[in-house]
Amino acid sequence: MNSDPEDTKSPLTQNHETPPKKKKKNKHKTPQPPPQPPSPPPPSPPVQAKVQSLKENPKKFPPFVAYFPSGYDPTKNHSNSDQIDGHESAPSVKVYRSQERPQRVEMVVTPTGSNVDFVGSNYSGESTGGHHCSYALGVFDKESQSLKIVPVAFDKVFRLEPKVRGLEAADKKTESPVKEELSAVKKADRFRELTNLYGTKRARNEAKKKHSLNQEDDPNSQKVLDRKIKEVKINKEALIGSEGAEATVARNIPPYDANAATPQEAYPLDKIILMGEWDYIADIFELLQEKPKLASNAYPTFVNNRIDKLQGIQDEAEKRTLCCIFSYITHLIKFRDQHSMDAFSSAKGHKIPGILRNRFSTMFADQLSKRLSAEKNDLLISYILVLTLYADEFRTDPADIAKDLRMSPINLRAHFEHLGCKLSRQDKLQIFTLPLPLQFPILRQKRRR
Repeated sequence: MNSDPEDTKSPLTQNHETPPKKKKKNKHKTPQPPPQPPSPPPPSPPVQAKVQSLKENPKKFPPFVAYFPSGYDPTKNHSNSDQIDGHESAPSVKVYRSQERPQRVEMVVTPTGSNVDFVGSNYSGESTGGHHCSYALGVFDKESQSLKIVPVAFDKVFRLEPKVRGLEAADKKTESPVKEELSAVKKADRFRELTNLYGTKRARNEAKKKHSLNQEDDPNSQKVLDRKIKEVKINKEALIGSEGAEATVARNIPPYDANAATPQEAYPLDKIILMGEWDYIADIFELLQEKPKLASNAYPTFVNNRIDKLQGIQDEAEKRTLCCIFSYITHLIKFRDQHSMDAFSSAKGHKIPGILRNRFSTMFADQLSKRLSAEKNDLLISYILVLTLYADEFRTDPADIAKDLRMSPINLRAHFEHLGCKLSRQDKLQIFTLPLPLQFPILRQKRRR
């Protein structure tokens, strides 16, 4: 039989087939929608809390706020030794108060099983920086839906610094008071040298005055002075009957001129208020430029009752002088109150300029006692009364100044008489004037037993 050539195919040619064509991928992808942001959490239910603001109570202890700048977390479990029966033991917190100065408080936080104490105080560190801010602590109670706000004073915020127990006490050496005094003297000398080199002319003059007031006696100059005093011939006849010189010292009054023709010349104002002190007592004049009224609790009664008198003065120089006299009276009264036992609290926050405080301390204060002696107290009262005469044009009513000095008008009358003043009555009021020439009462000397 003849086979058809088309049917006689080799197995290779018979099984060989063309592969299917691959589909080309589309280079341009279809854009996908951006991811949807997560749905916000459901809003929390509104809270209607009762806000209660608590005031400071002197009978109760205010809250303390402490923080750890070192990163220590008292609520975190640092070691197994801090656990008791599987529970973490809280660190011990102790607060110490000074017996001599009750305002000084110190807080000590000690972790359990550690020899490191975290110590903070309100008299050192950041609390002494001068930025006295007020804080408040809020406590929210979910059950009662109440928010209590408690005020926190600036000196009740403690910065707890880590200190190794016993390490600083071993390295700390107590210095003798002599070394501390010498270091203070060296510091003052160094500051004065810097002021003389780089300070302004006004600062240099103030430094010279302060140095002359605080300068102690030179032993060499004292020896020369003693030798010259021994060489001086004393006229004993001139000392006989010199009761007037002794009376001048015993009166304790400001510098005066017995032969003056006017009351202003009898007690010169430039010898009571020195030239360099006028720039530091212009506070009342500057405050009146901003507002017509002053705080009544900042000035004595004598000054408060005469503030309205300044509004009628048109001459600026006269107005400024009277304002400075009022300010000087205020500083003298406050300095006297700061050195008394019964009136110390009323002058606790009053600030006296440094140049005035140095002069007042030199003239009136006693280095061995915080209180003024009887003689220095009489001298201070005499300075105040002379300035009240200037303020009232030498016709003054002693009722206001007697209240500021906490004295009765009867006791104050003797001080006016020692200044040469005379008492007169006008419309049921006691008025003290200064007649000329000055006539002082005769001082009686105590008899010796």
